[in-house]
Amino acid sequence: MALILVYNNANNKMERYYREEWEPMPYNIGGTLKVGEFRGSSKSNILWTDRRAMNSWNIFRNFWGSPVFVGYAFRRIWEGGHTPQSQHYAGVAFDLGHTLTATQRIQLRNAARNSGAWSYVEPASLTPGWVHVDDRQGVPACSAGGFPALSIGSKGVYVLILQDALNALGYTIGLDGNYGINTSYAVRNFQRAQGLTNLGSVNCATWVRLTTLANGIG
Repeated sequence: MALILVYNNANNKMERYYREEWEPMPYNIGGTLKVGEFRGSSKSNILWTDRRAMNSWNIFRNFWGSPVFVGYAFRRIWEGGHTPQSQHYAGVAFDLGHTLTATQRIQLRNAARNSGAWSYVEPASLTPGWVHVDDRQGVPACSAGGFPALSIGSKGVYVLILQDALNALGYTIGLDGNYGINTSYAVRNFQRAQGLTNLGSVNCATWVRLTTLANGIG
């Protein structure tokens, strides 16, 4: 059984669910996305996503009209397997269609674009063997993309990544998706230890250093 944290974008609250692998993800319609599919290869007993990403999946899945093989979805940053600021660590990304033919993947990618469900559909030139879609949110802190800037009062899946990375590096603050005083102190301590500007908020430089250090460390 997994604990699933879902940030509800509608009321700005973090929700908690306990689900078996064979049960549908919270907010999933029609049982089209099971917990085990969303988990993918992650070994974590805590998973997270947000309501907006689940609604995007529902819209896309209804538009496509057939089962979709999910090769990769959620991972925690210390598990690695993706680039340091991957949207998979936020629980809002899906890699799909690994079992399809090249022609079928073209159709799936076109459907992902035409459905209007996703904020990003990766070009085939970058992922020719599958179709990457995600519902990334906010303005990236770095010009090259990635996670948004965070500060006291921020909530959601990107705060969970921040807390998860800090925890992995020894700054014990728990996981609640709420950027409060304790998280701010941990960020300041990390920035001080790394010789970064001591802001107490997370800008591009802090994200780059934090995610590079935490990504895939186990």
